[in-house]
Amino acid sequence: MSFVTGIGGIFFKSRNPTGLARWYRDVLGVPAEPEAASWAFPWRDRNGEPGYTVWGVFRSSTSYFGDSGQPFMVNLRVSDLDGALSRLREAGAQVDDRVEKTLEGRFGWFIDPDGRRVELWEPAPID
Repeated sequence: MSFVTGIGGIFFKSRNPTGLARWYRDVLGVPAEPEAASWAFPWRDRNGEPGYTVWGVFRSSTSYFGDSGQPFMVNLRVSDLDGALSRLREAGAQVDDRVEKTLEGRFGWFIDPDGRRVELWEPAPID
């Protein structure tokens, strides 16, 4: 029953996403393209399987983080999105009914006991 396999990403809000991405690039060497305001850090797990963790900046006005007013959102990588969402529902968590499928994989969301929206990501297989 191992669902969470790691941190998929950290996303935060900014009044000036491109300026903030440029600052992180220029000062700390985060290789983000300011126009995209995000970057995927590639890595390999202990079995040599490829993966990546995303760093991304969103506009302050985004609704992607839900209604909580939180300035950031954590994305957790999961091995079984449906199983994880089912387990959260059984535990009484507020789970978003929507599951989104993209080229990067499948995404779902829930609200933790402190009211934070958390994103779950079941990555698509990497070729």
